[in-house]
Amino acid sequence: MRYTAIAEAGNALVHLLKSQMVPETLQNPDHIGLCSPADKGDFEIGLHLYDVKESEEVRSHEMVTLDASRQKYPPAYLTLFYMVTAYSNGDVKYRSEEEQRLLGRVIQVFHDYSVLDGGLLPAGGAETEPVVEMLPLSLEEKMRIWSVPNTAYKTSLFYKVGPIAVESTKAKEARRVTDVSFSVRE
Repeated sequence: MRYTAIAEAGNALVHLLKSQMVPETLQNPDHIGLCSPADKGDFEIGLHLYDVKESEEVRSHEMVTLDASRQKYPPAYLTLFYMVTAYSNGDVKYRSEEEQRLLGRVIQVFHDYSVLDGGLLPAGGAETEPVVEMLPLSLEEKMRIWSVPNTAYKTSLFYKVGPIAVESTKAKEARRVTDVSFSVRE
């Protein structure tokens, strides 16, 4: 993965939810997607990337060997932070219950498939597979992240996903030892 690693991770989460929630929980796979809570469109499950940080768990300083004469700089490992919100289009009497069902199913899916294996993400040279983990945020922290003007806070789920590798494009020539001579003296 080059610079597309962040988008690929978001798409992998959407694909995972679609594969596990349609058609049992939701009828239309197009109702799950990446969006801002201020611009949810027709989505019933919206995933909003609200922060990106350098991974604290994985850091690499080792060069990656491309061939006998070239090495590439190590990838940048990132942790991505997502807010997942359910939006019901149903009757107002049943809307809250439906949104709670949707959130429960999202929790179940991310708990059961907490590791984004190679089938969900393109190969990218990452030494570890990204893990999906729920964050234990306070209500005040959640409300600060929500921050949609003129809109009341909706109960949302907060997850971190990482490490995500963004490959370096910078390479350097590397000379290998081709000749060794030893001498022994008494």
